[in-house]
Amino acid sequence: MSHSTARRVMHLGVFLDVSGHYASAWRHPSTQADRFFDLGYYKQLAGKAEQGKLDMVFLSDRYGIPDRYGNRFDTTVRSISSARLDPVTLITAIAAITERIGVAATSSTSFTEPFLTARQFASIDHLSGGRVGWNVVTSTSDNEARNFSKEGILEHQARYERAREFLEAANGLWDSWEDGALRFDKAGGVFADAGKIHYLHYQGEHFQVRGPLDVPRSPQGRPVIIQAGSSEAGRDFAARFAEVIFTAQPTIDAAQSFYADMKRRAAVTGRSPEHLKIMPGVMPIVAESEVEARRIEASLSDLVDPLAGLALLSDQINYDLSVHPLDEPLPELQEVSGMQSRLQLVAKMLQSERLTLRELGRFYAGSRMHRKVVGSPEQVADFMEEWFTGGACDGFNLMFPFVPDSMEQFIDLVVPELQRRGLFRTEYTGRTLRDHLGLPRP
Repeated sequence: MSHSTARRVMHLGVFLDVSGHYASAWRHPSTQADRFFDLGYYKQLAGKAEQGKLDMVFLSDRYGIPDRYGNRFDTTVRSISSARLDPVTLITAIAAITERIGVAATSSTSFTEPFLTARQFASIDHLSGGRVGWNVVTSTSDNEARNFSKEGILEHQARYERAREFLEAANGLWDSWEDGALRFDKAGGVFADAGKIHYLHYQGEHFQVRGPLDVPRSPQGRPVIIQAGSSEAGRDFAARFAEVIFTAQPTIDAAQSFYADMKRRAAVTGRSPEHLKIMPGVMPIVAESEVEARRIEASLSDLVDPLAGLALLSDQINYDLSVHPLDEPLPELQEVSGMQSRLQLVAKMLQSERLTLRELGRFYAGSRMHRKVVGSPEQVADFMEEWFTGGACDGFNLMFPFVPDSMEQFIDLVVPELQRRGLFRTEYTGRTLRDHLGLPRP
């Protein structure tokens, strides 16, 4: 390889869940689920991720407690760590107690307005010195809609139509201040140059936004846009707007196919495929030896309540699975209004493995159709290297099964192995999240 080409570096984000991503994680003796409202705990977790030189800490969101299974929330609150803090507020706090790592939060386009969201993320981008990302979701369950004066969510295509307008308006608002508009000229009496601030006058079916934003252009210009849809509408939306894609890809073949498709779609819209980073979710269970890692996996699995997995899946696909018998296979479901890509993954798995609904619940409570990798540091690094060099991804969204232990193991054992192989940075070279991800400033 010539010295003129910069070596491609893997991108790693931490998908932070307060106890971990295994549905039973909160029951593990080492987790600290009761500390979810303790800022010191997030300082410990984000600090560890920053010590590992990871690109970002990422927080998901949903508006309300999942209650699709049986149309009541007792299964969820009994068996799953189901309380949460508002992630936009939380990343603001995390930004204040970290220095270099990116901070990204989920916010839905279905229940808020572009002006409010654009203002929040521009503000955090200023306060963090240019480290913010926005994970754009359309929301998938009726129970969320009912917390916002609606009977149910919009149908799939309409949700993405609304999201498209939302992003067009938000991008316009972030661009309504030119760089250098603020003057602070005390002697001349000029606070800002009015010629560098513009009305937006956005007119859509869903949104009419005059602008301009009242937050000046932020360090990154715009926050990094993250998106997770893998359905047809989701892919089209991501090709146009997303800079990072989170996706569930259980096999390398599926991941390679998705990777090639998304890079092609980005090119069709006139974007450089390089400016779209694809980071599948992966759940690493790592220990000094494979035997020990397998033992940890088994101990987590023993704690799982199958109904917890079914409650999570019911919520994601917006369909009540409690209407089917637990000890029989799941019949084929036709249209669901929730996450269609997730249902397709489940359906595909059920074609090859004849699981009862109870067995499916136990399985789903583990990795939720994301790829699980269990083994020694070398084995986990081998897996990551194979996908990264084999055209399957630009990096990974790390879904630690239980925290802080599995996260500490990964950063202490796997990150140095990736660094030894020249696959991952040993120091941050830039200040902003765009710098970390190798993305241009718009």
